[in-house]
Amino acid sequence: MAEKSTKLLLDNREMIESFFEDTRLLGIMAPIKDYQFCWQLNQVMSMDFRINDLEIQRTNKKRNYFFAVYEYAEPTGSLVHYLYNNQFDGEYLLPEFRHLDFLWLLKGDEVNDAALQQKIQAIRSINQVQLVVELKTEKIKNKENLIF
Repeated sequence: MAEKSTKLLLDNREMIESFFEDTRLLGIMAPIKDYQFCWQLNQVMSMDFRINDLEIQRTNKKRNYFFAVYEYAEPTGSLVHYLYNNQFDGEYLLPEFRHLDFLWLLKGDEVNDAALQQKIQAIRSINQVQLVVELKTEKIKNKENLIF
């Protein structure tokens, strides 16, 4: 008797939902190098963004693309800030947001609207910043690209 092979499908929806629970996401247009942008953020906002050992790797057309992730954990509480570079060598981490240079994910603790608006205003005060907008996670087609 021949055995029937069973295919298991991995359902990422739950993992994605869990990852994006209690998060806020900002999209930023600032045509400067990621390390320069982080330095500016650190100066203006008294933060300490550092390059993360994690980088997100995507493969497209048999080429590998590496997207840098910077991280800053607030010293009090459990809020962690992740700054993703949205572009690498002509490819995009979130292709539906090609016009954005950076994605800023706030994760681990609730961020109220007033606190988020303060951060947006501080980011806008940086000369090279052209746009800062909050992105609603339900509007993002490729959410799994942000999960590390």
